[in-house]
Amino acid sequence: MFFLLGGSEKKSRKAEKTLDSDIMTKAREIFLTGRFPVVTTHQIKGRRIVKVLGLVCCRGFDSEEAFFGMTGRAMSKGAQAIIGYNENVAFHPDGSKYFSCFGTAVMFDYDPDEPAALPLMLQHRFKDRENRIADDVRAF
Repeated sequence: MFFLLGGSEKKSRKAEKTLDSDIMTKAREIFLTGRFPVVTTHQIKGRRIVKVLGLVCCRGFDSEEAFFGMTGRAMSKGAQAIIGYNENVAFHPDGSKYFSCFGTAVMFDYDPDEPAALPLMLQHRFKDRENRIADDVRAF
C-alpha cells in the first residue's frame, strides 16, 4: 500500500534534482565569470539598487551546493546580485557539516550603455529572440 501512495513522489524529486543541478551549473558558470556579484555589504559601489526581490537561501552538506543553489534561486527570480551574503556551518555529532547560505536578491538600475545590465533571465530571452530572427533570415 505504501508504494502505491508514494511512488510518484520519488519521480518528482528526481525531476526537481535534475532541474536544480542545471540551475546550479548555470549559476556556477555565471558567478565564476564575474557577471553575478555576491557581496557581504549592503550595497555595491557604482550600482543603484532599484528593486529588492527578497531573501534567498539554500542548505546542503556541501558548501558549493549551498552557495550555488542560493545563487541559482536568486537568478531564477531575476536578480542581478546578492547583497548581505552570510553563511553558517553546523557541525553534527557524527562529524558531518551542514552549510547554510543566505542573502538578499536585488536588481540594479538599468544602464543602456552596459549590455550586461539586464537581468540574466532577460539576457537569455533576448539572445533566444535574436537567434530565432537570424534563423528566419537565413531561411529566406
